Amino acid sequence: MEDSPGRATLNSDVAAGVVWDVLVVGAGPAGSSAARVAAEGGASVLIIDRARFPRYKTCGGGLIGISLGVLPRSILATVEQEVCEVRFSLRGGAPQTHRRALPFLALVQRERLDEALVQAAVAAGALFRDSVVVKSVEEADGLVTVTTDGAPLRARVVIGADGTSGRIGRYVGVQNRGTDLALEVELIRTPESRAYDGSIAFDWGSAPGSYAWVFPKEKVLTVGVIQARGEPQQTRAYLDSWLHSTGLDHLETGHFSGHLTQWRAPESPLRRGSVLVAGDAAGLLDPWTREGISYALRSGCWAGEAALAATSREPVGDALDSYCRRVLRELDPDIRAGERLLHFFEKHPRLVHFALAHSATGIRLFLAVCDGTKTLSGILSHRPFSRALRVFGS
Repeated sequence: MEDSPGRATLNSDVAAGVVWDVLVVGAGPAGSSAARVAAEGGASVLIIDRARFPRYKTCGGGLIGISLGVLPRSILATVEQEVCEVRFSLRGGAPQTHRRALPFLALVQRERLDEALVQAAVAAGALFRDSVVVKSVEEADGLVTVTTDGAPLRARVVIGADGTSGRIGRYVGVQNRGTDLALEVELIRTPESRAYDGSIAFDWGSAPGSYAWVFPKEKVLTVGVIQARGEPQQTRAYLDSWLHSTGLDHLETGHFSGHLTQWRAPESPLRRGSVLVAGDAAGLLDPWTREGISYALRSGCWAGEAALAATSREPVGDALDSYCRRVLRELDPDIRAGERLLHFFEKHPRLVHFALAHSATGIRLFLAVCDGTKTLSGILSHRPFSRALRVFGS
């Protein structure tokens, strides 16, 4: 595959002693958003990723309203399904269906979404180099040096968006509170699977905190399960059982993959020196639903803004600290709310199922979180809900 404009090659001047304003490690939604925002402000930006793009990415690909609100308009062309219907079941039982006229969720293939986000960053002026493996990070004399499997790269600010096990998160010292294992298959769609067009399905599993899903895309159905890491055989058995109960086990499998999801501990750092972390690398996701794209997009944009300020007009420390404060102010309350709801769900899955499947208030609030008109922290701040979590949670 030929290098497209803005895609630096190993033989270019990218690695020839250039000092970048911003170096972004990881080209997922957080990294590409950070690169785009910083480049739009006039910073010199290089974005690197260890994978060869476009690349397959394990992910349900759900875009809630908050995500849609921060995406560039050009990226919306990657949406393959708009969802107006949701089905809830408990341990593979009969589903309860809810439908509304307006869509509350959009679905994408991460391969297409991430490639489009990279191209938006390139269009803004960033350079992109894939197939680059980061070996180490060090800071000295106001610069950050990132050693790779090629030449070393130097920048005034580095943004780590290289995922849950990335090198940058380890350098910053990210600490996670919980880790889950997700298993996912992509099934090739057939005419009878069109019953899932515009409709998603959730099932609450037997293991504490586990659930399964079906998300329809244009050519595939993304089917997966997630539960606490530590019982991979049980997780695989749940996936097999879910495929059987949905009647989808006869479809051809296009991809089978797994990945870990992690969420940050309250005291986990978001910065070390002139290095920031964003998205999954920072452990930014909802512990209950494990939704992370909206956290990645927002934190990426904010990290790009902070890096731009640090390299242009503001003292470096003040600018980068502003990013940390914003994450703690705007994202961490929802992470803590999701953590509280996860603990409740682990103890009382039947109550959660009843609230979503059979309660008008429950489904209304669920859809409001999906379409972005409400947040988990906002909902749980109301006394009846916070009191119920305390009473039943104990």
